[in-house]
Amino acid sequence: MEVITMMDLLIMFAMFIASAGVIVSLVLLLRNQPPEGRRISTRNFIILIIVYATVMSGFAVIYMGLELLGQSVLVEGETLEFTSLGHLIEDVMYFSAVTMLTVGYGDITPQGIGRWVAMVQALIGYLLPVAFVVTTVIYSEERKLPKTERL
Repeated sequence: MEVITMMDLLIMFAMFIASAGVIVSLVLLLRNQPPEGRRISTRNFIILIIVYATVMSGFAVIYMGLELLGQSVLVEGETLEFTSLGHLIEDVMYFSAVTMLTVGYGDITPQGIGRWVAMVQALIGYLLPVAFVVTTVIYSEERKLPKTERL
């Protein structure tokens, strides 16, 4: 039976907080509405950038937490070799950004449960712009309706 150390609990807590941050960021994006009289605002784009940064960082913490807990989730070549914590942070942030913003380069690949985490992150990466555009359009269309016809 494996004993869970205080460090393991701290890592799992960080992963939980990162996951909560991702969810709260997505809710923030979906609830944000452009200011009255404008279709698209600079504020919306800033919020979108903040949401992307939060989601990328949150998933990076999840990848790093799994690696530190002994679950090998990323492979660079044959294995993910990190000589320092700084190198691990660099690798997980890079992988997270590439997964979120592109289809990936293939230099670092997920394995095991990391594949599932990467699939969820890629799905969120594809849906964020859609959610941004849809909420902006729906809000603009609702404003055109008389107040009696709005939901």
